[in-house]
Amino acid sequence: MKKRIAIFASGSGSNAQKIMEHFKRSPEAEVVLILTNNPQAYVLQRADNFEIPSHIFTRHELYETDDIIRMLKNLQVDLIVLAGFLWLVPKTLLAAFPNKIINLHPALLPKFGGKGMYGDHVHKAVLEAGEEESGITIHFANELFDEGEIIHQSKFKIEPGDSLEMIKFKGQQLEHQHFPKVIENLLKKMKS
Repeated sequence: MKKRIAIFASGSGSNAQKIMEHFKRSPEAEVVLILTNNPQAYVLQRADNFEIPSHIFTRHELYETDDIIRMLKNLQVDLIVLAGFLWLVPKTLLAAFPNKIINLHPALLPKFGGKGMYGDHVHKAVLEAGEEESGITIHFANELFDEGEIIHQSKFKIEPGDSLEMIKFKGQQLEHQHFPKVIENLLKKMKS
């Protein structure tokens, strides 16, 4: 039986797109649901393009009910992927899916992580700190922002004169290249 993936995203969903593409014809796994807290998120259009069901939820639904957990359990989800999802994962969801929720962070943790550190905020902090390299971190989610066990890191060099856009671009190249493969490897290690 194929492993089943649910993706949480808050925005454009370029990583969700790469994951959906990667598993579209996979005999091993499939994306079964896209969830978002943002009714305007472009990830909804991407889900439609792949004919994958999507669900828009509210803060109340995620934090004060078990609706999302029930939905994920009913779909027999094996792995939850946070791909640009900006809210903290509630403890109830972490407890329902122990070591089955992973996140992508656009820097080399433990540096440049924590509350408010997402997207351009991260790249700007990296640039302002005068770092010589940055990269991506894929890690298990826990009850704190960006502090779960690290699964994978990839780095790129920051050249003198690199702009915010260039750093963001280099990071996204690594995200798109590694995120789907790391997910695939994780799923292979999981017991059915």
